[in-house]
Amino acid sequence: MGHGGNVIDELMTDHREVEELFGKIEALPSGDKKRKVYADQVTMELVRHSVAEEAYLYPAVREHLVNGNTMADREIEDHSKAEQIMKDLESCEADDPEFERLIGMLMTEIRSHVADEEENLFPQLRVACPAKALDDLGDKVRMAKKVAPTRPHPSAPDTPPANKMLAPGAGLVDRVRDALTGRGKLD
Repeated sequence: MGHGGNVIDELMTDHREVEELFGKIEALPSGDKKRKVYADQVTMELVRHSVAEEAYLYPAVREHLVNGNTMADREIEDHSKAEQIMKDLESCEADDPEFERLIGMLMTEIRSHVADEEENLFPQLRVACPAKALDDLGDKVRMAKKVAPTRPHPSAPDTPPANKMLAPGAGLVDRVRDALTGRGKLD
C-alpha cells in the first residue's frame, strides 16, 4: 500500500485492495490453506490502514466536519470491532470451522465500514477540507502505513497522541515476526 494522491484516493485504493483479497478468499473452497494466507494478508493491510486512519484521517474529520466527533467515534468503534475479529481469526487455521464464521463476520464488518466511509464520510470531507490539506493527509497516511503494526492490538490506544507514539514500535516488532514466520506469504 502507498499509492499517491490525496488521502481519500489513497484510502479508497486500499479499500479496493482489501476487497480483492476478500474475493480471493471467497473463490477458494472452505478449508483451503491459501484462505488463511489471504486472511493474514487482509489483516496486515487492514491493521496498517486503520492505524493510519486513526492517526490522521479521524482527527481531520473531527476538525473539518460539523458532526465530525460523532462520525470519527463511530468509525473508531467499527475499527475496534474489526480488530477484535482479526485478533480471534489469528489463532484459527483455514480448516477450523471458527475460521469460516470469523472471516464472514470480518468481511461483513469491513464492507459495511467501507460503504459508510465512501458514501458519507469521504464526500463530506472532500467538500469541507481544502485540497492542500487532503494532499498533506495523503502523505501522512502513506508514511504512517509504512511503520504501522501489521497485527491486531485491540488494547492499543486508537487516538492521538498515544497511538502515534506507540504504533511504530509495535509495527517494527510485527514486521520482524512476520518475516521470521513467513506470515501472509504463499509457499
